[in-house]
Amino acid sequence: MLRLLPAKRGTLQVLCIGAHSDDIELGCGGAILELIGRPSPVSVFWVVLSGAGPREREAVMSARRFLKGAKKADIRVADFRDGYFPTVHAEVKDYFERLKQEVSPDLIFTHAGNDLHQDHRLVSELTWNTFRDHMILEYEIVKYDGGLGSPNGFIPISLRNCRRKVRMLMKGFATQRSRRWFTEDTFMAMLRIRGIECNAPEGHAEAFYVRKFVL
Repeated sequence: MLRLLPAKRGTLQVLCIGAHSDDIELGCGGAILELIGRPSPVSVFWVVLSGAGPREREAVMSARRFLKGAKKADIRVADFRDGYFPTVHAEVKDYFERLKQEVSPDLIFTHAGNDLHQDHRLVSELTWNTFRDHMILEYEIVKYDGGLGSPNGFIPISLRNCRRKVRMLMKGFATQRSRRWFTEDTFMAMLRIRGIECNAPEGHAEAFYVRKFVL
């Protein structure tokens, strides 16, 4: 098994980008918990592009829970309108250009380019357009629209961190609990399926699309 996560001295700089307030946690929350649990220090720049009212509060509080133990946590929540990102493409691109001036990460988590949600696709496109010399892992989001594919990158997640991820998701996003797919068994099933696919030591993993990497 080839391991591609940066092994560097000093602090690992991670950028997480999500279109909506629970996307990062759903897509790579377990990976973040694993990285923060490593001996090397981790700093995380956490960017949510759409959040207003209760959703903004949920985004901030959830990020703080997931990032507990990080050397540094910078949490940003923008106010782009949910579902309308392509109609304000220039404004979202300007946001990414400003972001590029503030952070040069070792590792980026973002949406998958083939995601069926229009906001997710635009975020993925702009991540690649903006950060051209960085390690980018595209995460997947389970949802009503479907669209799950065959990712080619995996990060094994300990059973402890799987349970932490699911517990914090259910605690952190009360506004989403009415959705039929937003359940503990859905999240654990995804982790288990991806764990099978990569023969994870404890049977669970998160999966990612890796378009390009340099050895």
